[in-house]
Amino acid sequence: MTAPAKKTVLSGVRPTGPAHLGNYVGAFRNWLRLQDEYRCFYSIVTWHALTSEYANSRAIRDYVFEVATDLLSLGIDPAKCVLFNQSEVKEHAELHLLLSMIVPLPWLERVPTFKEQQEELADRDLNTYGFLGYPLLQTADIIVYKADVVPVGEDQACHLELAREIVRRFNRLYAPVFPEPQTLLTEVPKLAGTDGRKMSKSYGNAIFLKDTAAAIKAKIAPMVTDTRRKRRSDPGEPDDCPVFTLHRAFVDPARREALAADCRRAGVGCLECKAVAIQAIIDLLTPYWEKRAAFEKNPRLVWDTLEDGNARARAAAGATMIEVRDAIGV
Repeated sequence: MTAPAKKTVLSGVRPTGPAHLGNYVGAFRNWLRLQDEYRCFYSIVTWHALTSEYANSRAIRDYVFEVATDLLSLGIDPAKCVLFNQSEVKEHAELHLLLSMIVPLPWLERVPTFKEQQEELADRDLNTYGFLGYPLLQTADIIVYKADVVPVGEDQACHLELAREIVRRFNRLYAPVFPEPQTLLTEVPKLAGTDGRKMSKSYGNAIFLKDTAAAIKAKIAPMVTDTRRKRRSDPGEPDDCPVFTLHRAFVDPARREALAADCRRAGVGCLECKAVAIQAIIDLLTPYWEKRAAFEKNPRLVWDTLEDGNARARAAAGATMIEVRDAIGV
């Protein structure tokens, strides 16, 4: 008997700088697990980066290298998955254009992240079609590989619902070409940055994977905790502490629960508590730092891995686009 085919996963990361802990918790940790269970396509989504970084576009190529190096150093294995650069697979752009002909404008305008990001990034002009159409391009990224599952954080779940709506509309208008992608929510959907907001390069509050141990300590040590703990003797509530999101992501559950109990009875100070999270992060990243140093000495290996992934992605996306053109009749 023939073994059933693995389901397909598509996930992407924007190359707007080096990867940070939020990327690891929200995506990369899942990617490492999923590459052993699914047929995975992992995309460095260059065109998505342009939606907010179009005025700094020449830096994006360097960021592609940074992110690819981060992923390979963490253990993403090109023998198990396809790691590629979105902008090197032109079928994404073609499908995006074709979908734009059938998607009602209000579907894009109602996506919550459109207005939220405009408010958060008020220092940039985001009144562009590229920014409005970000979820549509994201849909093209997903369905061009006929992805069954898409791992996302809570803030992106609405994008997957839109993708399903678009798939239903396309299949109804033309032919049942695409499966409806399903959402796989991450274990820790939001990780606090150094200012208490969601960790993001755009907000300048990120702890980067390639930061040194000293830099990680310097970033976490001054972070605000539960504001009710004005003194060491004041009890706190870990659920209201931004730093405790780091504990949930990186500290052993038994140790984490013991710290939470101590916090609630003022049995541990915030600096002591932070030290546990800092050490857990350093322990996690030590093997990564060693591998990254080796890749930095041989950058051609990173680019060759991407070039191979680009070719494999083009083959898969090209097969889908033959079906799409035939269904539409163009």
